[in-house]
Amino acid sequence: MPEISYGSGADLTPRELGEFYERLRHDLAARPEQIKAMLANSAAFVTARSAGQLVGLARGVCDGVRGYLTECKLDPRFQGPAAVTRTDGRIEHDEHGIAAEMARRVLEKMAAIGVARIDVLAYGTEVDFLEEMGFKRAPGLVGLTLKTQDAPRAPAASAATAAEWR
Repeated sequence: MPEISYGSGADLTPRELGEFYERLRHDLAARPEQIKAMLANSAAFVTARSAGQLVGLARGVCDGVRGYLTECKLDPRFQGPAAVTRTDGRIEHDEHGIAAEMARRVLEKMAAIGVARIDVLAYGTEVDFLEEMGFKRAPGLVGLTLKTQDAPRAPAASAATAAEWR
């Protein structure tokens, strides 16, 4: 098993995180200022490093009542043989327990904050991983996503009214 050290992300720079996402072919390109905001606005952030290199991260956000495990990414080189064909960072096989440890630390931190429920979206075999972590399928729940550039826009008059409400 590789020697892994876990951290809070306090030493993580936007550049290092951007490079990690690029290595994993993450589908959401973020600018450095967005990454800084993401780091600052995460309720729980855990990194995994091997020989000083970032090899995994997990993070959660919350509003104090509900929380979301927003990501748990592990470099495919540390996932194990079942992940050989995957290059997008989705956890398919956690041979060394690295992803499980990162996720456990995020869940523990959110519970300490007082979060009553933690939700997550899962792809493919991530479902198995998350069920092993104790997550349950919610009957009827359907995960949806929207990129902000595709969001509906208010007519000009409504936008002015909305600005007045602030």
